[in-house]
Amino acid sequence: MKKYVTISLVLSVSLFFSCKTIDSQQSDEGVNVMAYYYPSRGDYNPENLPLEKLTHIIWSFTEVIDNEMKFKRDTSGIMLKSLVKQKRKHPHLKVMIACGGWSGSGGFSEMARLPENRKKFVESVVDFIKEYKLDGLDIDWEYPGMPGIGNPYIPEDKENFTALMCELREALDNISKEQVLTFAAAGWDRFFEHIELDKVMNCVTFMNIMTYDNVTGGTPYTAHHTNLGWVRRADMSGTPADIKMKEEGDTLDPSSTQKIISFLVEKGVKPSQLVIGAAFYGRAWKGVPPENNGLYQINSGVWPEPARYSDIRERMEDKNGFVRYWDTIALAPYLYNVTDSIFISYEDTVSIKLKTKYVIDRGMGGIMFWQLGGDTDMDGLVEAIYTEKTRPSGKNIF
Repeated sequence: MKKYVTISLVLSVSLFFSCKTIDSQQSDEGVNVMAYYYPSRGDYNPENLPLEKLTHIIWSFTEVIDNEMKFKRDTSGIMLKSLVKQKRKHPHLKVMIACGGWSGSGGFSEMARLPENRKKFVESVVDFIKEYKLDGLDIDWEYPGMPGIGNPYIPEDKENFTALMCELREALDNISKEQVLTFAAAGWDRFFEHIELDKVMNCVTFMNIMTYDNVTGGTPYTAHHTNLGWVRRADMSGTPADIKMKEEGDTLDPSSTQKIISFLVEKGVKPSQLVIGAAFYGRAWKGVPPENNGLYQINSGVWPEPARYSDIRERMEDKNGFVRYWDTIALAPYLYNVTDSIFISYEDTVSIKLKTKYVIDRGMGGIMFWQLGGDTDMDGLVEAIYTEKTRPSGKNIF
């Protein structure tokens, strides 16, 4: 197996980005930066958000309730209007609304099943967009044709998802051709067996790919949860994680941003429609042995401490027994605490700059992240994205 140490970062980066593809289409503003925003109701000050560094902010979430798009809480509408008012200072910003989410997708399948149900939903979306003066919609159905958290689903979701997205496109165009329509897609191949990819992409502006949660708290081994670099099975050969994957019948390479983007481009999706994801949170496990600094080892379960990036950086990044390591293949950081046997996979300012550069170099649609509230107040992940986005051509990334 290969050793993963905090060396040769600049060399690995230069090798990784030595071949560039031609940009097919980019906006005048450069790369799109889309923030999903799940606001705290206890401390809500939208005027303090770094809106000047974003192109889109996606309020999360509404849900499908009685075949209409609605807030579950009345106070959400007041808060959203306060956010929209910030466009007076930031006229470039597009404010969008997300519908669904991991725990809010239960109404999609039944709504999309019948034309009359879809019509009711689409009409409610139009009314919602007009009422709140929004710039677009993100459909976060997790997932068509699959249960997600345990949601209803049917095989016909595949065709029904296409009908829903294209009917939404037509309705939003009637408001304005500038309306943005996106959908959240899983970062693994099997998701795309359950949607009509070419038809859907003809009706949407962007696909927002959730290139995070590649592993979760329930995964029995440690690994990277939001890595850019394509890790092959040979790279982890002989590790406890590799052995466990074989026992479970998994012979594929682990998920990664580079892997899913390659898959989608081969399927014919335009790079300019692809938006990759970043995570403003970490995944952590306990009971992790010290071999390979905890990477690709069997764990004894999820470590339940707060996992926002701001918490990780303040309390854990090279602090309190945690040591930061860099994986030159996955192009991702991780932390290991040998005393407490804790392993954390997360995003940091280095990895997110590399993701931003990856997007720019390949003429892709942009970078998005879940979620804005997890960032630090200063010199955080948004700042790192913006720094890379505005970096003069030819200047070293670091």
